[in-house]
Amino acid sequence: MWKKLGESLSGDNEEQEESLLGEGSGGLSSLTTTQRMYGFAACLIAGLALMLLSMIVFAKPIKFAVLFTFGNLSAVGSTAFLLGPAQQMEMMFDPVRVFATAIYLGCVVIALICALLIHSKVLTLLAIIIEICALMWYSLSYIPFARRMVSELMIRLCDTEL
Repeated sequence: MWKKLGESLSGDNEEQEESLLGEGSGGLSSLTTTQRMYGFAACLIAGLALMLLSMIVFAKPIKFAVLFTFGNLSAVGSTAFLLGPAQQMEMMFDPVRVFATAIYLGCVVIALICALLIHSKVLTLLAIIIEICALMWYSLSYIPFARRMVSELMIRLCDTEL
C-alpha cells in the first residue's frame, strides 16, 4: 500500500490512476490520488481539531464527549480516503482487531447516548475513558509486535484472579 502511495505521489504512475486497492476501491476510483490525499488530510485535521477543541470544554463533560467522539470518528474515518470504505471496514473487522473495533464503536455509541440522552456526566466520562483505551488498542493492532504484546497482556489480565 505504501509503495503504491509513494509511487502515485511522486508521479511515477500518472497515466495509471489506480487506487491504492486496485479496481475495487468502493467507488473512490473516480478520485485522483491528490484528491484522496486532500480528503484524508481534511478529515484527519478536522478530527484532530475537534479533539483539541474538546479539551477547551473539558469541564462540561457532555460537550466534551460530543466533540471528542466526533473528532475520533473523523480521524479514524480519514483513512477511508486512502484505502476505500470497503477495505477500511475489512481491516477494522479483521480477526486481529475485531474486539478492539467492537469495543471502540460500542463506546462511541454509549458515550453519545450518555451525553445526549441520559445527560450523565459520570457515565459519559467513563465511556470516553474506555473509548480512548479501545482506540489505543485498535491503533496498536496495526503494529505487528504490538499485537503480540496486547494479546499477552490481555491473557495475563484474564488469568489474574481478582
